[in-house]
Amino acid sequence: MKDTLFSSKLSFNTKGILREFSKPIVMGILNATPDSFYSESRVNNLDIALAKAAQMINQGASILDIGGYSSRPGADEVSEKEEIERTADLIAAIKKEHPEILISIDTFRSRVAEEAVKKGADLINDISGGQMDARIFEVAAKHSCPYILMHMRGTPANMMKHTNYDHLINEIVHYFSAQIRKAQLAGVKDIIIDPGFGFSKTLEQNFELLNQLELLGFIGKPILAGVSRKSMIYKTLNTSPEESLNGTTALNMVALEKGAMILRVHDVKAAFETIVLHQKLIS
Repeated sequence: MKDTLFSSKLSFNTKGILREFSKPIVMGILNATPDSFYSESRVNNLDIALAKAAQMINQGASILDIGGYSSRPGADEVSEKEEIERTADLIAAIKKEHPEILISIDTFRSRVAEEAVKKGADLINDISGGQMDARIFEVAAKHSCPYILMHMRGTPANMMKHTNYDHLINEIVHYFSAQIRKAQLAGVKDIIIDPGFGFSKTLEQNFELLNQLELLGFIGKPILAGVSRKSMIYKTLNTSPEESLNGTTALNMVALEKGAMILRVHDVKAAFETIVLHQKLIS
């Protein structure tokens, strides 16, 4: 099944430059927010952010994901202006220090994405999959940015009221087919799909999704898996986000086995080592 469903290589074009990876890669999370669910991912000033970015790059991150809007339920609303202020200069500073690193802007707002790309962001990571601001497709197309399209129902504020599925996987596949079509019609060339662990899904549904992740391979797009320190881990283990690294590593290995090509994580070193060990298993 793996030979027919999954490519052993990951490639996409960023601003006219072809990026090719012969194995899965790590995306490190940098949150320029005061209220992200995992406190260690928060960076409160530029010096701390640059130090954290350098650490992640040295540990093996291929992409840094910069976000200025917390998507956890109950998080404070953030204006577009504030989101831009939190992310744009940070992206520029990281690019100046580390011009080789790829940066994704974690936003669902087209204006925030546009400003981030102007400052050096290479990819757009949209938790809403274009549902909250359809113009974001045009921004990705205009700047030749790969677009990470996530599955979510509703908004971050009300997503957990939208967990009623007749058939989880079928409905997620239908959603991706529809949103990929919209993105392509807008001119987006490279699309990565993120099934959205923790977004509009119950704990049980998250595990059902991970258990059948390989079925998303039929869509024909690279899969990003983001389970890092999420509630599906710490609620199952009756622990906390701070104590969920071991659980994250365990589920990241499952995600790799089922075809994930990008691991979005708070802990780059552990994820990079997981990929190295998985490569030994399949070589």
